[in-house]
Amino acid sequence: MEATELWDKTLNAAIKLPFVRISRNDFLTKELQPYCTPEQIELALGDSPIKVLSKKQIDKIANGCISYHTTIVCATSALSGLPGGWFMAATVPADIAQFYGHVLALIQKLLYLYGWADFRDEKRKLNDEMANTLTLFVGVMMGSRGAIQGINALTKALAGQAVKRIPQIGLTKFGFYNVAKQIGKWIGIKLTKDSFAKGVGKAIPLVGAPVSAALTYWTFKPMATKLKKYLDSQL
Repeated sequence: MEATELWDKTLNAAIKLPFVRISRNDFLTKELQPYCTPEQIELALGDSPIKVLSKKQIDKIANGCISYHTTIVCATSALSGLPGGWFMAATVPADIAQFYGHVLALIQKLLYLYGWADFRDEKRKLNDEMANTLTLFVGVMMGSRGAIQGINALTKALAGQAVKRIPQIGLTKFGFYNVAKQIGKWIGIKLTKDSFAKGVGKAIPLVGAPVSAALTYWTFKPMATKLKKYLDSQL
């Protein structure tokens, strides 16, 4: 598969997983209850959690989300035992889909916490427009300067509108569709290059599982930390 096609297939496979569809209202209501009154929660849902939470509280909730998804990813041995040439296959392996499913779920949770709108459309699905926005944030998590520049340019272009509405507005209208596709291609190339290292665990009997868990941890945790650091910088 070509790099762009590889990421598109990976993204589509991950989005289909049930746990990837995060309800903004349900998530925020649950996370804010220990800190906020019902009136404050209503304000957060209608506007932004930043209006009612301190920086310390935002950090605590965000770090809790990161720890939860990191633990689940490692426990399920995401990226475990993958053959080095998986990207040549017609379908995306379940472990890869699971890994990026947790990436997408965490992106949504952190963005909701930092004031973004629900990424799901009126049918409670993640459509193509919103998938493109998520692609840019996956790029941020993987250290792409182009993705950071794309998000920064997009928020600047929409300066007159609420940033939290970006997922519902769509990228095509503002000329950022091609940027998302370029980042998708970059991610696909990176997936191809990194896949061999991720498959090493299977080649080592008995040691394979812990090696795979370690590789997963040192892949997922830094990605999550990069996204949180970026969102903190936007406060």
